[in-house]
Amino acid sequence: MKLKTKEEVVEYINSLNDYRGYVQFSHRAIDKNRDIFVDKNPDIKNEDGFIYEAHFCNSNNSLMIRQINSSWLVSQTDISKVSTVDMQNYLSDIEEFVYNIKMAQIWEEESDELCENMSVKKLKKVVLAGFTKGESK
Repeated sequence: MKLKTKEEVVEYINSLNDYRGYVQFSHRAIDKNRDIFVDKNPDIKNEDGFIYEAHFCNSNNSLMIRQINSSWLVSQTDISKVSTVDMQNYLSDIEEFVYNIKMAQIWEEESDELCENMSVKKLKKVVLAGFTKGESK
């Protein structure tokens, strides 16, 4: 995980070639034409508000960017070995957006005292894994 400044996070997002995803700004709703990157590389501008959060992925990695105080946290997750069973598609509520959002559930085995210390899988996080074609709204 890395912390970045406002300018660094915009530059970082714009350098993500072959990543797909979206950006949520603090001062406005998501605009499907300038904040969602399904079939093109990200190209965002430094705006009056700030990037509240962003999620991007390619076939191997998922990136989560979240604003925390005066910095932005960038977290990377390997999704290359996530089972199709652990992938879920969700409908988007963005008007006229014809894609579903694909999310990967990341589970890790750990000892559980409530199960006599046997090893059990526990959900650790859910990250963006891409987009799938949906139906027109």
